[in-house]
Order: sequence, then structure tokens, then C-alpha cells
Amino acid sequence: MKTFETLADVAACIGQEVAVSDWITITQQQVNLFAEATGDHQWIHVDVEKAAAGPFGGPIAHGFLTLSLLPRFFESSFEITGSRMGVNYGLNKVRFTSPVPVGSRLRARMKLLAAEAIANDGMQMTWEVTVEREGSAKPVCVAESLVRRYP
Repeated sequence: MKTFETLADVAACIGQEVAVSDWITITQQQVNLFAEATGDHQWIHVDVEKAAAGPFGGPIAHGFLTLSLLPRFFESSFEITGSRMGVNYGLNKVRFTSPVPVGSRLRARMKLLAAEAIANDGMQMTWEVTVEREGSAKPVCVAESLVRRYP
């Protein structure tokens, strides 16, 4: 885990990969709970037996489940001691580039694309987040995440 003291310290990293998250294992229980929360019960996610005969040889995680892990990836990769609060401000682009079979281990690489001053001494940061699956050369998700941080 990287530690930054101030928002300015993070802003100095524009154009660089700033951090890499811890690995997270995707379980069938997570997929089932996500299906319950969202109402997306498509068989490719929740019917293990049917999914085994499907195109991926087993159930896969919802793309939006992978996307919903972004806060966890950020939390496990770096902290800003001089920031009391962060707010998810949205996304610019999201692509789900490869499936995530249940049992996969994922981690994210965070590259800071931009950092702009905002009201209340805050900073809006644009992050390129590339979610990798262990053992795969192709990422499973690439997203531009907008985060606002305040001292």
C-alpha cells in the first residue's frame, strides 16, 4: 500500500501508474448476492450446472460486479493521510474486455490521468483503472473513474 500525505503529492503523479491493488477472489456467493441485490439472475451467473455447459465452462461474474469492486481496489492500494473524505463522482468510460469466471483472482492497476482543483480545497482526479485476472494477458475491465477528494 502506498501512502501520500497530501492531495498535491498525488497530483504530482499525473501520467504515472500510482498503485496496484491487492488480489480479490471472486466467489459464487458474491455473484449470487450481487444477483439478489440487482435482480440480474441470468443463468450464466447463477446457475452453476447450466453455466458449466455454457460458453465459458462455468459461471462468470456480472460485469457490473467487477465494476463495483473499484472502491475496494482503491482502498487496498493507497491512502492519502491528508484527505478526510473521498467521493465517487462517476465514470467516463467503461469496457468489459474479458469474462471473469467464478474463482478468478482480480486486482487493479491505477494510473492517474488528471487532477484538477475543485471547491472546498478539493481535487477531482481521473483514474484509468485496469482490472486484471490472474493468469490472463487480457484485462477484464478498463474504466475511467472520477474521484473527488477533500482535505
